[in-house]
Amino acid sequence: MPRFRILSLSLVALILITGCGGGDGLPARTAIVDSRDTYDPRSFDPALSTDVPTGRAVGYVFEGLTRFSTDAQVEPALASSWTVSPDGRIWRFTLRQNVKFHDGTPFTAQHVVQSFTRVLDPKTRGGRGWPLFPIAGATDFAAGKATSIRGLRIENDSTVVITLAEPFAIFPKLLAMPVASIVPSTIPADFGEKPVGTGPWKLATWKHDDFVRFARNDAYWGTKPLQDTLIARIIPEPSTAVAEFESGNVDLLYIPEAETREWEQDQERKALLQAAPVLRLWYVAINTTRGPLADARVRRAINHAIDTKAILTQLLGGRGRLAAGVIPPALDGADTTRVPYVHDVAKARQLLADAGFPSGITVKLWTSQDATQSRVAQAIQGYLKEAGITAELVQRESASMREAARKGEADMVLKDWYADYPDAENFLYPLLHSSNAGVGGNVSFFRNPLFDSVVSASRRETDTVKRTALYARADSIAFAEAPMVFLLFYNELYAVQPWLKNWTAPTIFNGQRMIGTRIDRTTP
Repeated sequence: MPRFRILSLSLVALILITGCGGGDGLPARTAIVDSRDTYDPRSFDPALSTDVPTGRAVGYVFEGLTRFSTDAQVEPALASSWTVSPDGRIWRFTLRQNVKFHDGTPFTAQHVVQSFTRVLDPKTRGGRGWPLFPIAGATDFAAGKATSIRGLRIENDSTVVITLAEPFAIFPKLLAMPVASIVPSTIPADFGEKPVGTGPWKLATWKHDDFVRFARNDAYWGTKPLQDTLIARIIPEPSTAVAEFESGNVDLLYIPEAETREWEQDQERKALLQAAPVLRLWYVAINTTRGPLADARVRRAINHAIDTKAILTQLLGGRGRLAAGVIPPALDGADTTRVPYVHDVAKARQLLADAGFPSGITVKLWTSQDATQSRVAQAIQGYLKEAGITAELVQRESASMREAARKGEADMVLKDWYADYPDAENFLYPLLHSSNAGVGGNVSFFRNPLFDSVVSASRRETDTVKRTALYARADSIAFAEAPMVFLLFYNELYAVQPWLKNWTAPTIFNGQRMIGTRIDRTTP
């Protein structure tokens, strides 16, 4: 990284957050400084929120009808409560009263309908309207086939009635996603740069590719943030972020995988660490339509050929848990007793022979240019070779890799999946249901009628116990059919300054709003 960049960041820290002075080693500032983001938010317009840094930033300024807690439980937000009809289709949301946008405009039911309509409007071109597709008439409106959304109705200023096309018990979880945030009635052209929400923080300053400064919303309807300022530093280079943390200029640091052992083996550093088992799956999608890969025995052979335990411990610092399915252990439906595919080269070769390929097969394994993913892909290539599978690595920029995978041009693709919302459905349905083959997220092009029927039934099931059982059954089917290499569920690791209190790493990306987090200047 050029030296001028480091100097610029240090000056920003000095000017905006009054440095880290004080002879006692404590920060002389009152701002919380977060260095987890490596690139700018895409926009502060919720309709354009498609990535983690953007979603996190949007979550500070805006709110939806619901929200997530740090442990990924759905909670009331702008809706104080809700009920659902016996058939699971009609949802009545009672809205909070005396809530105002940052500009003083009172929040009403009209804003809910207008916000959802705007997201689904083809002219918005947000590309992320699918969380609202369960609403009756939403897909027709989004496709330009209708002039309104028949499933949205204002009962009065404080009540919105939403009718779904079919029962969908986890619908409130989708409403906690950034794209479902409520915005004002009038949206100016520069709304993405000058947002107005109802959230606990207001955007104060945005210096692109450098920092975002938020100011406490003193008129917030709920519990107000304890600190008056929150700063998100944009630091692309991990070594720079580490240096800034060790200088006391930032309070939160994401630990890169390659540095995990170094931090864990240093007792002083280790005391600052906080781990979080996030809802993130690492996997290799196997295109089930391409040649030998159409045979489940070949796909199981690939799973047995790869030493996932060694990859986890040697390349990822042990940060995670081996996957034996697609549902993270923290979610209902996960079978935490199921044993992952065991590394067994002899078994892999036998399965290949049983499938008619005693001499092995040749495949192309696609990966991004990310350094960690490249190392993992190279390790996978080596393990496959031992089992008689020749894997040619195809390394591309992330967008090109995704495009090839969606078009079905890739044999195997090393990928990871962050949950949009904390439910097993968000892994089973987008990654493996046939309706999502290709562009929808199922780049394995897995088409299994039994799996589809079980997942579809789980989406309609309103009984929690029955729905969980359906999730578990679907996951079992997927594990046996092996449309992917099940690698691991990832743990994120953070360093937290000793003076930063009440910060808990969130299970879901937008589950931490920095409300109760504070700087304790009495802690050396």
